[in-house]
Amino acid sequence: MIRTHKLVTFALTILVFTIIMAQADTDPARKGKSVTVKGYVLDSACAFTKGLKKPVSADCAVACAKGGSPLVILTPAGEIYWPIADTTPSTEQNSKLLPFAGQNVTATGKSFTRGGSHALVLEHVEAQAAK
Repeated sequence: MIRTHKLVTFALTILVFTIIMAQADTDPARKGKSVTVKGYVLDSACAFTKGLKKPVSADCAVACAKGGSPLVILTPAGEIYWPIADTTPSTEQNSKLLPFAGQNVTATGKSFTRGGSHALVLEHVEAQAAK
């Protein structure tokens, strides 16, 4: 009787664990959402501390990025998208945005949102035509 009870308890534990793990793998928030983001590429410090709507200049954005400041995409609505890698261990992403520093771009990729922050696994970035 005791052995049967232990076996049933063990089987139920495995079943619950399997269900939890299956849900974690199908959680849409973990997979990201395909999006197209339009905005300016500038360094993150200026995006937060200067209240800019666009970069001061391309040279300024490049200098800050080369100094170690992460580049971000600032949308016209004021949303900031941080470029991230979807690999573990993660890799730097500034090199993907550096050619577009100071420019208005269209970027596509997988978007992740958490606690009001936006991140983007970049799939494609191109400069928008000047208006």
